[in-house]
Amino acid sequence: MPVSARVPRFPGRATIRWQDHRYPEPGPGQLRIAITANAICGTDRHEFYDGSAIVPGHEAAGVVESVGSDTTIAVGTAGVIYLMDFCGACRSCRFGATNQCLAKRGDVGQNTDGGYGPYAVVHESNFFAVPADLDPATATMLLDVMGTSSHAIARARLLRSDIEAAYVAGAGPIGLGLLVMLKVRLGRDLPVTVSDVSRWRLDFAESLGAVPVPADDRDAVLACGADISFDTSGRQQARELGLAASSKRGGLICVGHGEGMSLDVSGDLIAPERAVLGSEYFRFDELPGNLDLLLAEQDYISRVITHRFDVSDIDEAFGTFFSGRSGKVVVTQQRSLKGERS
Repeated sequence: MPVSARVPRFPGRATIRWQDHRYPEPGPGQLRIAITANAICGTDRHEFYDGSAIVPGHEAAGVVESVGSDTTIAVGTAGVIYLMDFCGACRSCRFGATNQCLAKRGDVGQNTDGGYGPYAVVHESNFFAVPADLDPATATMLLDVMGTSSHAIARARLLRSDIEAAYVAGAGPIGLGLLVMLKVRLGRDLPVTVSDVSRWRLDFAESLGAVPVPADDRDAVLACGADISFDTSGRQQARELGLAASSKRGGLICVGHGEGMSLDVSGDLIAPERAVLGSEYFRFDELPGNLDLLLAEQDYISRVITHRFDVSDIDEAFGTFFSGRSGKVVVTQQRSLKGERS
């Protein structure tokens, strides 16, 4: 049966209003998910300030509330929602590169209703089950924090397998994700230099094991000895500095969308055999390995979460996130199922 519920709407200008909304019954191959948590992402800035026609939220965890025909996942299964509603049949999907689907059906929370509402209707193919006793806020770490970061690290290791030091431009949630995943995947002793304009974020990154450097300290970045650099800021200046800071055979992995960059092909790329690679989200088939890592390193990885707010305080949650004095902020919905079936 369809469900009616109150949802947070984003009309723009940093305003959130509550309105009635109707969620459909899941169709063939679909699940209706009762949302339990959704982590705020920097890309939510667009919806928060410019408005959104749908209910945003693309880092969601929840529990299967009802299922359509031709599904195999049972009602009551806990899991997380993969952002990209990939087709599963195109050349990219057949190869496993679901983040590069050639016939993507949509993006959950960006053009279909997402995780700031009490429900989301998704295809079974982009729901990933997790243990029922895994804290929902911690489960969201599987998405942008771990997934996007681990995929970027895998891209970096295409350039070189002998990474002995790394540089990360930006200490927002993705930058912090890269920091903790570099430590988890390549060793806690790996030197990871992190730069940012926020003193609070630098101090927080240091508490997670980073070598903190102010973003405007060019000399310190160039002297950090990085084999690979990651840009999460999307800033041209940061990208160009990151490439310059990378050693021979290294390079720059661009993770944050934003500005462009300029380079000298001979001096920056050919002679030192450096490269510049993009890294977009992550592949669905990376989730099982990341879940194993999360369960093994839950205490460390979950430290990226600095604030949790009930959805009734979503305005405060967004204010905290955009204050520059937080790590990952998670909006939770730890409640009995809302809504009236009609």
